Amino acid sequence: MPYIKLSQQIEKLYNPQRSDAFVKQVRAAVREGEFDAGDLPERFTLPKAFSKRGGGESYSKSVRDMVIDATPEFEAWFERINRELTPARTGGKIHTTVENIEAGLVDFKTLAEQTRQKMTASYTKGQQLGNGRANAKAKAPAKKTPVKRK
Repeated sequence: MPYIKLSQQIEKLYNPQRSDAFVKQVRAAVREGEFDAGDLPERFTLPKAFSKRGGGESYSKSVRDMVIDATPEFEAWFERINRELTPARTGGKIHTTVENIEAGLVDFKTLAEQTRQKMTASYTKGQQLGNGRANAKAKAPAKKTPVKRK
C-alpha cells in the first residue's frame, strides 16, 4: 500500500494559500472515516503566509504531519477538494486608463455613455434637492409672534 505524508500532499495543491483550509478538511475527513490517516510526531510549516492586522508583517504556522493511506478513494477526494479550494478565475476587472482605451480593452463609446448617464443622474438629483428646499421654504407657515402677557 502506498502512503503519503500530508506535507507532500500539500505541495500538490493548486492554491497554496488555502493550505490551512486543506488541513482542516483532511482532519475532518479522517474523523468522519472517509479515508485512513495517522498522526506523525514531526511538524511542518504551511506554505500559506498569514498577515497580522494593522501591520505589514506576516508569519507562518506549523502543523502536525500525518501519514495518509493513498487509496483511489483518497485520490478522488483530494481532486474534489483541490478544485473546491481553487477559485475559478473569471479574469480581473480591467481598469479604465488611457492605455487600456487605446489598446481597445475598454470601449470608449460605452464609457462615454455611462459617464453621461451618471452626470445626468447627479444633475437631476441636485435639481430635485434644490427644488425641494425651495418649495419647503415657500410652504412653511409664517412664524407667530409670541403674545406678551402682563
